Amino acid sequence: MARNSTYNILMYSHDTYGLGHIRRTMAIASHLLGPRINILILTGSPIVGRFTFPDRIDFVRIPGMIKKTNDEYLPLSIKIHARHVLDIRKNIITATAKAFQPHLFIVDKEPLGLKKEVLPTLRWLRRCRPDTRSILGLRDIMDDAVTVKKDWQRKRVYEHLEMLYSEIWIYGNREFYDPIAEYDISESVSQKMHFTGYIPRKIPSKEAVRAVKKELGLKDGEKLVVVTTGGGGDGFRVMDTYLAMLESFSQPPLFKSVLITGPFMPKQSRRDVFKRARRMGVRTYHFYRQMEKIFAAADIVVSMGGYNTLCEILGQGTISLVIPRETPRQEQIIRARSFHRQGLVEYIPWADYAPDILRDKILHLLDNTEPYREAISRFKFTGIETMQRRLVNFRCKRA
Repeated sequence: MARNSTYNILMYSHDTYGLGHIRRTMAIASHLLGPRINILILTGSPIVGRFTFPDRIDFVRIPGMIKKTNDEYLPLSIKIHARHVLDIRKNIITATAKAFQPHLFIVDKEPLGLKKEVLPTLRWLRRCRPDTRSILGLRDIMDDAVTVKKDWQRKRVYEHLEMLYSEIWIYGNREFYDPIAEYDISESVSQKMHFTGYIPRKIPSKEAVRAVKKELGLKDGEKLVVVTTGGGGDGFRVMDTYLAMLESFSQPPLFKSVLITGPFMPKQSRRDVFKRARRMGVRTYHFYRQMEKIFAAADIVVSMGGYNTLCEILGQGTISLVIPRETPRQEQIIRARSFHRQGLVEYIPWADYAPDILRDKILHLLDNTEPYREAISRFKFTGIETMQRRLVNFRCKRA
């Protein structure tokens, strides 16, 4: 490929019922973008159109699916059999790859795609475009080791990692969690693995943060606690318990609260949250377009500790209190423990999450910020730099 020719990057993000995958994919895309680079994102996210895309980044929307269990998915909107929706998704993915002719294909999280929908595309690239590099991008922790190994053995993932992928990028630090050891990765596959480090997010200007604080009516020195549940599909208990904590104060607390339910919280649950919050004068949103700004304005963010949310919070230097779910995957609780060992976050186990414990944790964190801020200041986000170096290496070899 001539040095000045266009370089096409195709990205796949299966996106069922949350925001994490599309937000990570967009963060990577925005940083890999450069002169003579086109990026096309395949996504099942039903809200992808709400985000702003830079020039030379676009998306192809495939029909959405909802995760019912770890193995069962149902159509999000169209009322046809799940198998037919998967056939449509598979055909769109393959047709897009054939038309776009990517030089680089990055698959997010699911090695074979949702229900193996990416497998035909990976095989076609291997057969018809052998110079295209196929990359699997994995978050730091997939699930507990027993579950991942059982799932990957059943789906023959280990074999496909060997045969169909050029490299595997781990979006984390090996000293925090080592998937090579945990998931019994073979020597030949481990040689393809690159630990990129965690993926940074946009840092808003001081003026933008001041504008958010003004919008929220924060007075000088007044503390802010932001509560977010990501997409919100399983986040009602986090919001409900937080509101119960606020309701337990005999006097208004010495901090302000903002609740962001997420666009996928069931409507009745969201109405309940909004109604109770309104009675206490607490600001609520169902979707906040630029989370980095409100995270930067906060003193504490309460979240469920998903990969992207923690990257966004810690990237702003903000203290994080995690309420990690433990089903249907244990990824969040494993990550919370790992980050806690590094002094980066505080957490409350799901079984212990109650208004009085939450209140004590928040008041303690507001009064003891320094150890967390010191740990956060030492935490380095290297994910984008590593991926950019890999991209330069790929392009130079094609020149």
